[in-house]
Amino acid sequence: MRLPSLKFLKTFQVAATHQSFKAAAEELFVTPSAVSHQIKALEEQLGIALFERGPHSLALTEAGRSYLQHVETVFARLEAVTEQLQIRHGRSVVRLHIPPFFATELLLPRLPKFLDSQPDTDIHINTVLAPLAVHGADADLSIVVGAAPESGQSCHKLFSQTFVPACSPTLLQRVPIDTVDDLNRHTLITHEARRDGWQRWAEPLGIELHPKKLVRFDTMYAAAHAAEHGVGVALVSAPLGHERFMQGTLVKLFDAELHTGESYFLVVRNEDAVRADVCALKQWILEQFTAVA
Repeated sequence: MRLPSLKFLKTFQVAATHQSFKAAAEELFVTPSAVSHQIKALEEQLGIALFERGPHSLALTEAGRSYLQHVETVFARLEAVTEQLQIRHGRSVVRLHIPPFFATELLLPRLPKFLDSQPDTDIHINTVLAPLAVHGADADLSIVVGAAPESGQSCHKLFSQTFVPACSPTLLQRVPIDTVDDLNRHTLITHEARRDGWQRWAEPLGIELHPKKLVRFDTMYAAAHAAEHGVGVALVSAPLGHERFMQGTLVKLFDAELHTGESYFLVVRNEDAVRADVCALKQWILEQFTAVA
């Protein structure tokens, strides 16, 4: 079977990502007509329609969505292999995907010690904004939430995810919180990914919360930072907020925690785990963050 050209596959990937031939043309520095012709040639070679074309719309077919997943994996792995080939006789590079709040709260404060111990290794860190639950094809190591490792991957549990109510000391001085009912006198801060977090925390206690106001943020970092500045009371990750609690910039209000049933895991492909640079970072992460809380 004659395989499609990489040029056509790249055009398909970009067009599928943007859901627009025009946007793909701008990124690839060609005309929309050229994009359309390349996609049509690819579809004819495959004998499969990849897009549903409307008068003013463009959407992937079911086959197109499936093909895009595989094409993205191929390009990501090709990029990683190419980079490793280029540096084979020089410095090594390890790619780490990690949730942003984990990176800022736990990884970055400890990272200099690892870098000092591995002077010939560079690290490319990708802080993924969306909830990360899979090990990406363009990563050598990933820290994920709720891992379901695929064949050929090893998975190591780091710690369980729990949340606790917390606020700044200055907020407590202005409006003290002695009981759970006192929360209703305050603004409660929520995280976009956990809109029902406060309700889930309160239910086992048999209480209902009717806060003065609700403020919602799109990242856990922003929610914790807002709580530190006295905006309100936030549900903060207990393990990831450990340093803030120790430093006193945030104060835990109650012992009751929200147990999400989720955990953080370190995931690595077996083929990558044999590399000395990947193995070194893997062992360091396990030593630093296993049962960190």
